[in-house]
Amino acid sequence: MTHRHELYAVSPLDGRYGSRTAPLSPYASEAALMRARVRVEVEYLLALAALEATPLEIDADERTHLRGLYEDFDEDDAHLVKTLETEGYAGFDATNHDVKAVEYFLRYHLPDGSDASPWIHFGLTSEDVNNLAHRLLVRDAVDDVLLPALFEVRDTLGEMARAHRDLPMLARTHGQPATPTTFGKEMAVYAARLGRATGEIRRATDALSGKLAGASGTYAAHVAAYPDVDWQAVARDFVSGLGLEFTSLSTQVNPCDDLAAVFDSLRRANSVVLDLDLDIWLYVSDRYLGQQAVKGETGSSTMPHKVNPIDFENSEGNLSKANSDLTFLADYVTTSRLQRDLSDSTVKRNIGAAFAHCLIGYTKTTAGLEKVVPNEQVMREDLENTPAIIGEAVQTILRREGQDDAYEQVKALTRGREVTLEDFQELFAELDVSEDVRADLQALTPAGYVGIASGLVDDLE
Repeated sequence: MTHRHELYAVSPLDGRYGSRTAPLSPYASEAALMRARVRVEVEYLLALAALEATPLEIDADERTHLRGLYEDFDEDDAHLVKTLETEGYAGFDATNHDVKAVEYFLRYHLPDGSDASPWIHFGLTSEDVNNLAHRLLVRDAVDDVLLPALFEVRDTLGEMARAHRDLPMLARTHGQPATPTTFGKEMAVYAARLGRATGEIRRATDALSGKLAGASGTYAAHVAAYPDVDWQAVARDFVSGLGLEFTSLSTQVNPCDDLAAVFDSLRRANSVVLDLDLDIWLYVSDRYLGQQAVKGETGSSTMPHKVNPIDFENSEGNLSKANSDLTFLADYVTTSRLQRDLSDSTVKRNIGAAFAHCLIGYTKTTAGLEKVVPNEQVMREDLENTPAIIGEAVQTILRREGQDDAYEQVKALTRGREVTLEDFQELFAELDVSEDVRADLQALTPAGYVGIASGLVDDLE
């Protein structure tokens, strides 16, 4: 059997979650890497033909044909490249080398009469092709798939922030009742954090760079063939033409600090979403948030009433796995023994898996946010049952009036004991303050003690 059902997939990324990770296939699959390599090889061949120093000539029809090899690259093409690598085909021996198989794929598809065959992969080492192909795929996977999924989380949070900007809610610092906030303002905090995090991701992908400098980063083969050509300028134009920054100093390997920056920026964004997942889970646990039940869905195999926050739990697990993988990738790809070792090659094949866990996490969080509904009654009851939280306002007003023992007075009333609004009113009646100040104190309520929380939502861009 050549194609197995998803139930037999080794990884849940291609099995249970296959439909969720499918958008990454054009960027993270082996076929996608093949296609990217074909693109680099074809465009390099065309760049050689454009040089006055080389005798290579490629007319418009052949140029269109060559570009079609990657623009129209399909499943049959991917199978041909794999066959060239593992079995050999059409007179080509098996290469047991994935980049060499791409070279033979191009030779096989050259038009009759073409003299381009010797110029395919001219002066290059595999890493010249691979470093560019990987970065093109990483950049597009992040820009086309991961960032839009993160924007959806951010935008959903922004909508929730604006819709519930005035809904007062007991805050908890150290897990204990604290100065109230509004539910909308808390969602705005996460939306703003994600806005900053996505900006960092964008800056990291914009800074991805490439090299095209040969086996030891010296352009030695190029210079041996054509010593009068400014090969560094050729490489600079070629790399920048692919939309990447140019790496002028490298070994055989393009230093992967730029890739590490992308992985680190994704990890920081994931940490924001993880923090959100945990908070929403706690709000659901405290009944501050209710969840819309999905018809036919089972929350527990034994407790029929259960509506579990499974989307946030699933996101938490996947983003934790993603961050573990991203940390490993960022640490590993930045090292290479001397001028080259091959251990990073197999490691880079797992970039797609890390991205897939990210994507599952983002989509699960969005799905969960779309199901939760604030429980205003529970929030207000919690505020009314915790009047001690106005103590901060009381002692601050008294400090304004010059009472240097204000903090101690409120502490004696509230710390370590149950306190009611009536207890506060008795304290206010005994205070030596003006009637205007007494009125300000008497007007304090837990639900009204939210400062400018509602207005802060407007700081969202």
